[in-house]
Amino acid sequence: MTKKNLTPTGKDKQTALIDSEGFIRNIVRTALQELLEAEMTEHLGAGPYERTEGRTGQRNGYKDRELTLKVGCISLRIPQARDGSFHTGLFERYQRSERALTLAIVEMWLKGVSTRKVSAVTEALSSVAFSKSTVSELCKSLDAHINEWKARDLSSHAYPYVFVDALYEDVRKGGSVVSEGVLIVVGVRGDGRREVLDAVIADTESAASYNDLFSALRERGASGVMLVVSDAHAGLRSAIRRYFQGASWQRCQVHFSRDATSKVSLKNRKALGADIGSIFEKKEREEAMRRASEVSGKWRDIAPRAAKMIDEDIEQCLSALAFPEEHQASIRTNNVMERFNEEIRRRDRVVNIFPNEASALRLVCAICIEQSELWATGKAWLDMSLLDADDEPVAAVLRYRALHQERRAS
Repeated sequence: MTKKNLTPTGKDKQTALIDSEGFIRNIVRTALQELLEAEMTEHLGAGPYERTEGRTGQRNGYKDRELTLKVGCISLRIPQARDGSFHTGLFERYQRSERALTLAIVEMWLKGVSTRKVSAVTEALSSVAFSKSTVSELCKSLDAHINEWKARDLSSHAYPYVFVDALYEDVRKGGSVVSEGVLIVVGVRGDGRREVLDAVIADTESAASYNDLFSALRERGASGVMLVVSDAHAGLRSAIRRYFQGASWQRCQVHFSRDATSKVSLKNRKALGADIGSIFEKKEREEAMRRASEVSGKWRDIAPRAAKMIDEDIEQCLSALAFPEEHQASIRTNNVMERFNEEIRRRDRVVNIFPNEASALRLVCAICIEQSELWATGKAWLDMSLLDADDEPVAAVLRYRALHQERRAS
């Protein structure tokens, strides 16, 4: 009888190792621990037991601390300096939004508006007692970083595509709860990576809000804008014309379709949605406008308000057709903002009602900073070699429209 070889092969061992639960976590732990050691060496000017003239201090053991990442909770040994002067920045990047969330909950508790749920979350997040002075210090440290981020220079990149959207937070104000709009701006840089440019509390229906927002972006160096994608916010188009001259406006096709179908009876919404979708399927502006005329005529007697909206506003949804075909699926809607807003909602629903505007903006900005860092270190979202961000916006639009027509003809 032939005996089976039960000794695992090298490939079997590799597979078992990679599939083990702690494999990736151990790699991350090792890498981060080495980073901490390198930080301490740089801080002291010397490695462990190394004697140099430039040494500025002595090591003094380690302090255990946990860091929660997507791969799980990692235990790290933080090097300590004898004079207490060493502070690692490692935890700042990963726990900035958690600090903002904790701060918002603690503020609620101090103002006497906490519930049983809020108390439980506060206790789970931290085991220390929070006084007003402690909260004040937390505010100062976090707000300083956020203010620095909001004032940072943007002139090192061009931003051909800009997405603008608003979300709404419940905030206590003047003894009542009000809904405050938060405008968030995301730009696609010349290297194809996305970046959150700013987040502000503003009146989303006021033209002045968009003027202030775009004026601040221009002052910080934002340039090269060729297309702004958003929903149909009042005052937005005039602000685009004023601060990003020559840039086009793309009205989100998903929001347009929702607005139009809301003007017909439930039984007709699916059919109208399909007809509007047939307009957006066209690859040439002329073909899309021709189809829009057909759809409008079809629905004029059945749903005159929807037909009028198609006649008057459909062209606002077709600006993306002037840009490279490879980009159009990404820039014809505001879906990039919708997905980002979902992440914000996942975090801020713990708070439910913010104690003040500053608390709401603090948490939103902290999440924006983290998301920008993830986008900056990830792969490019779009291939911007198809679009020369150094060209004047109008010239670039005309050039790529001609290029697109040549591609279709060939």
